[in-house]
Amino acid sequence: MIPVPGGTFKIGAGDSDGEKRDDEGPQVEIKVSPMWVAKTEVRWAEYKEYMRMYAIFKEFEAAGTRMVTDENKADAITAPTELYDSTFTYEYGDQPDQPAVTMTQYAAQQYSKWLSLLTHKQYRLPTEAEWEYACRAGTDTAYHWGDDADQIDEYAWYFDNAEDGPGLVGTKKPNAFGLHDMHGNVAEWTVNQYSEDGYAWLAKWMKEQGGVDATLAVSWPTESSPCVVRGGSWEMDPEELRSAVRLGSDDELWKEEDPNFPRSPWWFTSDPARGVGFRLFRSYEKLDNETISKFWEASAPNTINEVETRVLNGRGGYGLVDDELPKAIEKANK
Repeated sequence: MIPVPGGTFKIGAGDSDGEKRDDEGPQVEIKVSPMWVAKTEVRWAEYKEYMRMYAIFKEFEAAGTRMVTDENKADAITAPTELYDSTFTYEYGDQPDQPAVTMTQYAAQQYSKWLSLLTHKQYRLPTEAEWEYACRAGTDTAYHWGDDADQIDEYAWYFDNAEDGPGLVGTKKPNAFGLHDMHGNVAEWTVNQYSEDGYAWLAKWMKEQGGVDATLAVSWPTESSPCVVRGGSWEMDPEELRSAVRLGSDDELWKEEDPNFPRSPWWFTSDPARGVGFRLFRSYEKLDNETISKFWEASAPNTINEVETRVLNGRGGYGLVDDELPKAIEKANK
């Protein structure tokens, strides 16, 4: 994790940006508190450890041990079900240092909760404002290195130089904060719901409340999609990798080839999902339990219903994450 200082900035694209889109404004000045930001996107080496939890939790369930109850459910997570067909997700590789891809926003949230409960540190997805602040690293240009896309090969994996899929994380130059792959490689999840009117909701909020910190500047999802991913991916052209570009997820399109019903709340099966991953953030000051829980858990009723339906049908499950989990796994493997 890289320490990122706090400050203020204007979220969104300025009028001088010739590529500005309707959903990239209006610009709103917002305060950002100090935070820690992962140097790179989450890699397969890390995400596959979380994926292992599904089979482990099923073993505990079958043995009647470490059962999840109403009393301890706050310390429980779901783990992604095993891939129905791994060829889609892994077609362009699953090397340990490649970014993990095709997970839903909910799966990324649960990963951050899993890691947090294991380490006693509050890892989470960023708000959209936090992500853009981290990407810009003090700049107000189209990219964190400037307005000229001619330098993009030095900083990003994108359509013209990533013929074999996403590159290994951290192999391109970082921004001024020391963060790699903020442009390209994989587009990164935020916790925000996407809206076509950009930051009109935020401008109204700031006017009514007289300011709000970027950590609290969240349009919490009321539907599982569209939600916001940022930074563009290896499948995209330079103008789609700008600091202000917003992409709204699309469950119907991104799960088009999912044969399950209901469709998986953990996995996408169709492009552009092979260009979607995430990066971990962590507030410098610890968040209260109510706030951090919002970052870890689904807020959209349809996502909550999909998860519970899967669990009731035996195609998903909860598992406790506590200090005893590593020992329980070791014991189960003997």
